[in-house]
Amino acid sequence: MAGASPPNPVPIAYQATTAAVPDWLNKGDNAWQMIAATLVGMQSVPGLVILYGSIVKKKWAVNSAFMALYAFSAVVLCWVIWAYKMSFGDKLLPFWGKAGPALGQKFLLKQASLPETTQYYKNGVVETGLIAPLYPMASMVWFQGVFAAITLILLAGSVLGRMNIRAWMMFVPLWLTFSYTVGAFSLWGGGFLFHWGVMDYSGGYVIHLSSGIAGLTTAYWVGPRSTKDRERFPPNNVLLMLAGAGLLWMGWAGFNGGDPYTANIDASMAVLNTNICAATSLLVWTWLDVIFFKKPSVIGAVQGMITGLVCITPAAGLVQGWAAIVMGILSGSVPWFTMMIVHKRWTLLQKIDDTLAVFHTHAVAGYLGGILTGFFAEPELCALFLPVTNSRGAVYGGSGGIQILKQIVGGGFIIGWNVVITSIICVAIRTVIPLRMPEEQLLIGDDAVHGEEAYALWGDGEKYDATLHAVSSDDTGHGKPVYASGATQVV
Repeated sequence: MAGASPPNPVPIAYQATTAAVPDWLNKGDNAWQMIAATLVGMQSVPGLVILYGSIVKKKWAVNSAFMALYAFSAVVLCWVIWAYKMSFGDKLLPFWGKAGPALGQKFLLKQASLPETTQYYKNGVVETGLIAPLYPMASMVWFQGVFAAITLILLAGSVLGRMNIRAWMMFVPLWLTFSYTVGAFSLWGGGFLFHWGVMDYSGGYVIHLSSGIAGLTTAYWVGPRSTKDRERFPPNNVLLMLAGAGLLWMGWAGFNGGDPYTANIDASMAVLNTNICAATSLLVWTWLDVIFFKKPSVIGAVQGMITGLVCITPAAGLVQGWAAIVMGILSGSVPWFTMMIVHKRWTLLQKIDDTLAVFHTHAVAGYLGGILTGFFAEPELCALFLPVTNSRGAVYGGSGGIQILKQIVGGGFIIGWNVVITSIICVAIRTVIPLRMPEEQLLIGDDAVHGEEAYALWGDGEKYDATLHAVSSDDTGHGKPVYASGATQVV
């Protein structure tokens, strides 16, 4: 119509906003997935960085914290360059995906999916489909990346206080590439264990069993701490250790709550079960310490908390609340028994110096949780998690009994692969660089390894270096080294 004003143009900002919200995107799912991923990341940085830096002897505080910090950074970079697609990409072998970068815009902004991961029954025939969360691949890559990172950091707990830092820097990308990706693809990315029906809701096998077994294996090849450190290794800050443990516990809401790949009711069940099991396990471990050792150990309580969190992980969204309590009772007692009784009577475990008892808190608790999943997985909850697998635990009858066997065999594969591959990696590295620190560094600690100390304190028995520490002058003008207690060295 002549003289009519043209329609109002669409603002550029609005055009950009609508383009960033494709039809398949669910904002709630995407927001929760990114939050869950960041919670898992915070379990590592700062959670385990603080926990490791506090639970070790003072002279190893910096080194222990740095091993965790380095592993997190190295894994994130390796993950996006090649390891993500080895874990969740197209199949190369029944247990391994094809390597490739996860960096391009076209890949990261498309709808997330996991290739050929879902089995279902249609007219009596098993078919395969896709898991396609309603958010972009970028959210999936980040979420899975922090899981890979924390696995290496947990493994580090077995070798704190003596592993050559340069050897650790080589170990991280090698183990991620040849061990972690195999477990992740086999159980989560469409590999043979997934299609056989082995259930690992959030990493009881992929993360905890693998890190515990690989940690013990690495500790064997690296060798023990110095005799002095092994005899006396008190935490340098128990309260700060509890802060790190608290971050680990609260961050587990993302660890288990993010694994339905959607903000659904199963995620809520997983978070609640996680806290039920962890609390129960902590109390049981503490009661056992009081009954048998007459004192409630704070470190023991933290260990009980961790075993509860680990045990519920493969089952978090698959079991009812009563089963979470039963699992908490068992996770607070079985790893306690293996650590306090079996370890002291088994010569092989006595010879291997597992600094933070990662074998007991992660391998034993993770395998226990995986097997218990075979008992307690509830059919309706299994359907919420993967609505097409027809899985069920043994207590619910039917075909549930075979699930226990599947869980045992699946865990056995993870154990065998990690023992062999971790050994090969350690042997290969030591042909280039020693796995263990030289004796001078073992004697001094952080000062010798990093040229840094966690605290401006002195006097807990390490080698004294007058060039690195302050001196005071008495009335005669003679310098005397100052110690934390105010005492001076007799000269």
